Amino acid sequence: MPTLRHHDTIAVLDLGDGENRFSPDYLTELHTHLDTVVEEGAHALVTTATGKIWSNGLDLDWLQANNDRAAEYVEAVHTLFARVLTLPMPTVAAIGGHAFGAGAMVAMAHDYRVMRADRGYFCFPEADIRIPFTNGMAALIQAKVTPKTAIASMTTGRRFGGADALAVDLVDAIAGEGEVLDTALALVAPLGGKDQPTMTAIKSVMFADVLDALRRGRG
Repeated sequence: MPTLRHHDTIAVLDLGDGENRFSPDYLTELHTHLDTVVEEGAHALVTTATGKIWSNGLDLDWLQANNDRAAEYVEAVHTLFARVLTLPMPTVAAIGGHAFGAGAMVAMAHDYRVMRADRGYFCFPEADIRIPFTNGMAALIQAKVTPKTAIASMTTGRRFGGADALAVDLVDAIAGEGEVLDTALALVAPLGGKDQPTMTAIKSVMFADVLDALRRGRG
């Protein structure tokens, strides 16, 4: 399960040391921590993970066992994307391991991404696992990358290492082993301390089309 700590005025959300898949209980825990981040007025948020996986995204085992709740589940995942996208402070995903599918999408919802240079893959595997993107998922990714990168990442299932992800602007920086979190903290530290309602308003306008697509659900 995720845990929350602080580095000075920066909140550090650790997704955990497992696959960090988004089960309903896991999503509830994430929102609880994000509530704390906002209520305490953190100047910035860094989202990291402890193990070799940053996040593998959707909990497909839970979804298969609860197929009658699929629409409800996708709506909950969309809600997480929308919330991270509009958090009232600068945000950076410190990706020290694999980020797959909806996990990679949560990373895209952050303002910035730092990835380990020598280990881990950033991947949208939907084309290979026969799970089409929802309108909201596609809108989120396409709002953050060029059309060329969208085609290269969304239609191929390609696994991007750190250097390749940086080359196509899926991430903003890469760092060596043990340096991903520090690099993320250094990136976001000078940007914090802005008025929360103003930050949310700016992001909500910037990504109005994405938010609309996420709120429309699966259609």
